Amino acid sequence: MNPDEQRIALHVDASGERVDKYLASHSLLSRSALQRLAREGRVRVDGEPVEPSYKLRKGQELTVEVPAAEPDAVLRAEDIPVEILYEDEDAIVVNKPAGLVVHPAYGHNTGTLVNAMLARIESRTGRESGRPGIVHRLDKDTSGVMVIAKTDVAQLALSRQLQQQRFGKEYLALVWGDPGPTETVVEAPLVRDPDDRRRVVVRGSGREATTRFRRIAAWMSGKDKLALLHVRPLTGRTHQIRVHLAYAHFPIVGDPVYGRRGDTSGLERQFLHAWRLTVRLPHGGERTFTASLPADLASYLAKLGPPLVIDPLFTEVRPP
Repeated sequence: MNPDEQRIALHVDASGERVDKYLASHSLLSRSALQRLAREGRVRVDGEPVEPSYKLRKGQELTVEVPAAEPDAVLRAEDIPVEILYEDEDAIVVNKPAGLVVHPAYGHNTGTLVNAMLARIESRTGRESGRPGIVHRLDKDTSGVMVIAKTDVAQLALSRQLQQQRFGKEYLALVWGDPGPTETVVEAPLVRDPDDRRRVVVRGSGREATTRFRRIAAWMSGKDKLALLHVRPLTGRTHQIRVHLAYAHFPIVGDPVYGRRGDTSGLERQFLHAWRLTVRLPHGGERTFTASLPADLASYLAKLGPPLVIDPLFTEVRPP
């Protein structure tokens, strides 16, 4: 395998589904991209290449070799609506919706946050389209606050803050279980799973990662306990919050990769939202930006009914 490629490996847990449809629900790739990969011989079942229409059987081993983003792809500005929370000469702060990929990758060369920002940045600064100012990222199905640099100087300044762990990042996550009122600190090194590059795992050989969280509300749903957590990642590793919460035995509700087996929530994405970001802008000083809980997540909490336990912060997160 080319070192720039990624490998997805799955153990099939159901029979009768088309391989392209199964993979689309178990990865971030679109069904059309997966069909293309299958036709290129990159989708294999028990080591043998299969067509997109192949029907899977429980217990089979499914692998996909995913190339890097197409090197010849030209980034284009696109009219994609994204809520702007703030903008000055240096940066744009956005409320990224769930479902929007941040940066182009295989199968996602268009329709990304980068495409959405290009026209806005180019028209104001002349910044080259091949160098979008992405400083940090959110997963496709994670919503919330992101800051994007409009100039090289701003990108350098913001990147240094991120490296020095001076971004104040605060998230909201609904999890299975109840950690109680005491703040929990998870310190567990993270590394890409060598057998499945779409996953991150806790390993002693990984990069240092620290996450703090505390409960701000709790519910009973049938026999299940659920808790809304205020989460502060002190480092910025890929999938850090999702992996650390699962590692602490509080998997995020609706998480298709690290969540609870047999998740019965009905949510179509993980309940994870980048709620608040505190950052020092090159010419704007230290600022805090907040993205309200989006409608799908707020509606889900409303369906749970009144919380059994409420922390004062909950009224700020979701006013009555």
